[in-house]
Amino acid sequence: MARNVSTSTKAGFTVLAWAVALLIFAPILWTALTAFKTEAEAIASPPTFWPQTFTLDNFEAVQDRSDYIKHAINSIVVSVGSTLIGLAIAIPAAWSMAFAPSKRTKDILMWMLSTKMMPAVGVLIPIYLIFRDLRLLDTVHGLTVIMTLINLPIIVWMLYTYFKEIPVDILEAARMDGAELWNEIVHVLVPMAIPGIASTLLLNVILAWNEAFWTITLTSGRAGTLTAFISSFSSPQGLFLAKLSAASLLAIAPILLLGWFSQKQLVRGLTFGAVK
Repeated sequence: MARNVSTSTKAGFTVLAWAVALLIFAPILWTALTAFKTEAEAIASPPTFWPQTFTLDNFEAVQDRSDYIKHAINSIVVSVGSTLIGLAIAIPAAWSMAFAPSKRTKDILMWMLSTKMMPAVGVLIPIYLIFRDLRLLDTVHGLTVIMTLINLPIIVWMLYTYFKEIPVDILEAARMDGAELWNEIVHVLVPMAIPGIASTLLLNVILAWNEAFWTITLTSGRAGTLTAFISSFSSPQGLFLAKLSAASLLAIAPILLLGWFSQKQLVRGLTFGAVK
C-alpha cells in the first residue's frame, strides 16, 4: 500500500533534490564558463561568474598543444574495448554463480569485491614491471587489459545481481527442449538480460573513461587517453586555468552526453536488486 505524503513534504523533497543536483553540477558549470574566459579573467580576484568576453582561443591553444582527436580515439577504444572483453568473461561467470552456485560462490563474490578495496598504488610496481617485460607500456591494448581487470569485479557483480532475477524455470525449459549450454546462454539468457547488460556496459564505459591513475602511469604520448590529455595542462610554470578548463570540457563532454541520454539505464543498473 502506498504511503500518503503531503504536498508540502513533496515540495520540500523536490527543493532539496534540486539543491543537491545544483551543488553537484556547479563545478561542471564553472569549468564550462571558465573555458570561454581569458587567462586574466580566469585568475581574477574576485572571480567573475559570467565571462566578460567569450573567446575560443583556449580551445585552439589546447588543440595546438595536444591532439584531442587522438586522445579521444584512445579513450573510446580503451573504455569500449575493455568493457566488451569484460562482458565476454563476466556473462559466463555470472551465469555459473547465479544458476549453478557452489558452497564457495559467496566467498568468491566477496573476494572479487575485496579487490576493489585495494589502493591502486599497492600493485603499481608489479603491474609496471609486468607491463615493461611484456612491452605493454604506452600501448592501447595494454591499457585495455588493465582496464578490463580493474572493472571485471563490478561487471560480474552487476550481471550476477541481474541474472538472479531471471526465473530458473525458463532456462530449465530451454534445457528440456534440447538447448546446450552455449545456446542457453546466448539465445535465452542474454536476450532476457539485455537491459541489465546495457546498463552494465554503460556504467563501466564511464568508469574506464574516467580512470586517471593507470592511464597516466602506464602511458605517455602514444596511447594517452583524455585523462592524460587533461593532466598535460598542469605544468611547473603554473596552472593555466582557462586552458585547463577548456581541456577538461572537451574531455568530459562526450561522457556527459552519454550519461545524460542513458541515465535511466544507469539508475536501473545501479539500483536493480536493491528491493526484492
